[in-house]
Amino acid sequence: MQKTWFITGASRGLGALIAKAAIRAGDRVVATGRKREDIVKSLGQDNDQLLNIALDVTDAPQAHAAVEAAVSRFGGVDVLVNNAGYGHLGFFEENTIEDVQAQFATNLFGVFNVTWAALPVMRSARHGRIFNISSLAGILGAEVGSLYCASKFALEGFSESLAKEVAPFGLFVTIVEPGPFRTDFLTSESLRLGKKLVADYDDRRERLRLSFEQRSGQQPGDPVKLAQALVDLANEAEPPMRFAAGSIAVNAADAKLAGMQAELNRWRALSVATDGDYAA
Repeated sequence: MQKTWFITGASRGLGALIAKAAIRAGDRVVATGRKREDIVKSLGQDNDQLLNIALDVTDAPQAHAAVEAAVSRFGGVDVLVNNAGYGHLGFFEENTIEDVQAQFATNLFGVFNVTWAALPVMRSARHGRIFNISSLAGILGAEVGSLYCASKFALEGFSESLAKEVAPFGLFVTIVEPGPFRTDFLTSESLRLGKKLVADYDDRRERLRLSFEQRSGQQPGDPVKLAQALVDLANEAEPPMRFAAGSIAVNAADAKLAGMQAELNRWRALSVATDGDYAA
């Protein structure tokens, strides 16, 4: 059955590739991004399978208007892909509250805005798939990633809770956790850095900055294959709650789980001892 996809951040990178994969599969796509002309440049003009819409996910009324346009054109939304986001990197002390607010406005509150807009349509249809694009940074905290990781950890908690709330309506939520993929994530278009410099971090900051530059364009993950994987998952009767993408993400998740289990076992007796001696 032909599906209608609603994809945020579709003007470039993974979002554009997901849109192309869905179109190749014969589905219809509502592709959104901050600038409509950028989407058109990546995907082409509107046609029978494609509707391009300007959308800043931090603007709730725009999100509702975009979903209304999708319903008007294609009759509904079957697959929602919350992909819009960016990475803010920097030592926590070198960030500001404005940095925090901007990071969460896009990576988390933007997801809320679009999901609030699309969910009534999807719930009424009693079927659908929601892909929330998280990251390895949503599994594992990382140096200079405090704000980005915080936004992705929050996205994961939201997604896991939402999945339980909407399951009775035939909706599935999948958290997509890519490791390093060869997109433009480490370029200036997708990455922002803290600017309130603290001298004690100078050496590590420069070393990490150089490592980002060296890794950009050398990531092992193939975003074309990841985009196709999402199309495949959209056709699964029971897609996974979490989908770790790429061997680095899978191996890191294995290590995180093993470490958590070992720590839990080590402190189990003290943890359990905090129960009260209350009558049943």
